Amino acid sequence: MEGDFIKINRALLPLSWLYGLGVKLRNMAFEIGLLKSRAFDVPIISVGNITVGGTGKTPHVEYLIRLLKEHVSVAVLSRGYKRKSRGFVLATKDTPMRDIGDEPYQMKQKYPDVAVAVDKNRCNGIERLTDNSTAAKDIDVVLLDDAFQHRYVKPGINILLVDYHRLIIYDRLLPAGRLREPLSGKNRADIVVVTKCPKDLKPMAYRVITKAMDLFPYQQLYFTTLVYDALKPVFGTAEGVCELSELKRYHVLLLTGIASPEQMIHDLSPLTGKLTTLTYADHHAFGRKDVQRINEAFSQLQEPRCIITTEKDATRLTVAEGLSDDVQRHLYALPVRIRFMLDQEERFDQNIIGYVRKNSRNSILIKAKDDHKAKKTHNQPHSHKTIYFK
Repeated sequence: MEGDFIKINRALLPLSWLYGLGVKLRNMAFEIGLLKSRAFDVPIISVGNITVGGTGKTPHVEYLIRLLKEHVSVAVLSRGYKRKSRGFVLATKDTPMRDIGDEPYQMKQKYPDVAVAVDKNRCNGIERLTDNSTAAKDIDVVLLDDAFQHRYVKPGINILLVDYHRLIIYDRLLPAGRLREPLSGKNRADIVVVTKCPKDLKPMAYRVITKAMDLFPYQQLYFTTLVYDALKPVFGTAEGVCELSELKRYHVLLLTGIASPEQMIHDLSPLTGKLTTLTYADHHAFGRKDVQRINEAFSQLQEPRCIITTEKDATRLTVAEGLSDDVQRHLYALPVRIRFMLDQEERFDQNIIGYVRKNSRNSILIKAKDDHKAKKTHNQPHSHKTIYFK
């Protein structure tokens, strides 16, 4: 049921009160103008949460990439959590994972034509991305990954993700719970998405959650669930299973280093002959002892066997030293994407596309104005391109 993964450490509630006071003061500083939020002349869509990890940000950002990339030039800007570099980095297909972080690396490998950059200072990152001397091409829209608390940027659309199993209405502030800021923070969202919903969620549950979230009329509420695609060999030499439908005869080791692996465990358990789990903290860097533990855990599985991991973990496992040949031959990444429920996909898509079309620097309206100016200046060559959506 919703909220079933929440654990509250009540002994730490006094510390949560102090933490919440600090967050409220910071938010108040933005509200009264002591701290400034900056708007940009390019469409900005922020995807984030008010909890610590595990709400499915990357699959939702990738959904936006697929929605927009055929029509406009898309850039993704992330902090680059746990990267080894500093400042602004614009990724290329050859940029190592350690320089941009596992999630940006994953997106760049999957969508090489999309500009992917990292910068802790998001304002500077947006400036660099939209500066023609830095970016390889004009950027029409910037997707901010995990930036709901980064209030120095004022996005055009603020998307808040809420894990169905960790609904914020039942959670508490850090360190007693997992909330980064008070529940009132959700009021800044234009769109709220309840993620990782069970595929068989009953109509009554939708109504209960909708009422409990207590959103304002200007806020839109959506529900998404996870969909798994065919397994992909991590090292290109894997042998055996590829389709999820084949897993029933396999003993499977599920290897994860993500914040909330519970939903994946729940989904894969009935699909496998036997599921064994090996879990690590989010963004875990696999060291020598970890690799030894992985090798030993896999060697103890009965045949036929395989290892399944997430796409994000696969980026870190490819640079881990010491994985046995047997592990490498049987290691697969499980691609994850989202699917909207209640036939909400078209409505969501129209909202996003409509916002980008209306606010893009290269919109049809701007082109019309530039064409009018060009006629008065004997058709100067540098006119804006037109963006067409299906």
